[in-house]
Amino acid sequence: MTKTVGVAGAANAARGSPAIIRRERCRLCDSNQLEPALSLTATPPANAFTTSSEAALAQQRYPLDVHRCGACGHAQLLDVVDPAALFEDYVYVSGTSPAFVAHLEAYAGRAIDTVGLVAGDHVLEIGSNDGTLLGFFKNAGMRVTGVDPARAIAESASASSIPTINGFFTESLARDIAAQHGPAKLVCANNVCAHIDNLAAVVRAVSACLSGDGQFWLEVSYLLDVVDKGLFDTIYHEHLDYHRVEPLVRFFARHDLCVWDVERIASHGGSIRVKVCRAGARQVTPAVGQCVAAEQAARLHLAEGFASWQARIDALGLALGEKLHELTGAGLRGAGYGAPAKATTLMFQFGLDASSIEYIVDDSPWKQGLYSPGIGLPVVAGDYLKSNPADFLVVLAWNFATPIIRNNAWFTERGGRFVVPLPRLEIV
Repeated sequence: MTKTVGVAGAANAARGSPAIIRRERCRLCDSNQLEPALSLTATPPANAFTTSSEAALAQQRYPLDVHRCGACGHAQLLDVVDPAALFEDYVYVSGTSPAFVAHLEAYAGRAIDTVGLVAGDHVLEIGSNDGTLLGFFKNAGMRVTGVDPARAIAESASASSIPTINGFFTESLARDIAAQHGPAKLVCANNVCAHIDNLAAVVRAVSACLSGDGQFWLEVSYLLDVVDKGLFDTIYHEHLDYHRVEPLVRFFARHDLCVWDVERIASHGGSIRVKVCRAGARQVTPAVGQCVAAEQAARLHLAEGFASWQARIDALGLALGEKLHELTGAGLRGAGYGAPAKATTLMFQFGLDASSIEYIVDDSPWKQGLYSPGIGLPVVAGDYLKSNPADFLVVLAWNFATPIIRNNAWFTERGGRFVVPLPRLEIV
């Protein structure tokens, strides 16, 4: 399989570090009432895996500060790294995680039932990645189109019989797709809308290719869960937005669209599946108002809702640091398991480096043989763990801790320990 290198690796050697711009207005309501809410340690782009440890250590770091809009309450990053640099050489693929593949299969089944999809209907996915989700729709008889800016992944998906356009989703492209393939009965964007700086332009593009009775489903990490569970590691430069329902309802209404239903799901520690239709096409379910009420009860529409978050992050980092110091002080060797984007934020914020973790095991061949952003730890396949055994594994992909621990029962049987850092520190 072709190996792609993260933005700050070989690509940066030729073009320098990616450009960054500073946003001055809210992405959802265009207000300039923006105020600091949370400040984390600056990092390189979270998926900027490199071809050498030296290149990783030399990477430029960018601010990682969350701001809150005083007008609509939306939480967001204002420092925007060039999206071409972040996504054209992307190294995350959906199909390498059995747990996430199962999640996408269930998602497709629910969408087919809810939207009323039948064979021949057109399903379009924005940020379709390796085509795992679209594959389930195709197997059910739908016509599918994927759009993804990651060149190698888009080519691989197309080669696997999932038609994928390599590029960013624009209104012009949306109109071309509709003209060629017909309007979409369902447009999906899973863990994508948080990545988009000009979300209004993408929503206009969705509207341009959506059938009159079609729906737009977006799945994003839910700010209510992120704050409540302390999931700060979902904050990184690809994630420009930290969504909740109330600002989204107002945002879509301005585009003549309606948030008619919301599902809270367990994915990524807590996410929402937001279902959007044309204004007046569906009756709004009670779930929408229930989410808004829960957000207001948590005071996430106010600055004070973020006040204790920083202290909780610092306390958790201190507890993890003490545990790792105890383990390494006893002469035990450590490694990491999982190299998701969130691991970059977690490792920088908690000071995890080669002093406590020697390497990172990851199941994705797209990342194996590369080095972790900014810290330079080698990413290896699972077999390496058996030939170069560690005594404890820090589960950096903590949201998949249960299947990771289950699938590596041999490690605990031989006396190894799993250290799960979030949502709360656990030793297994």
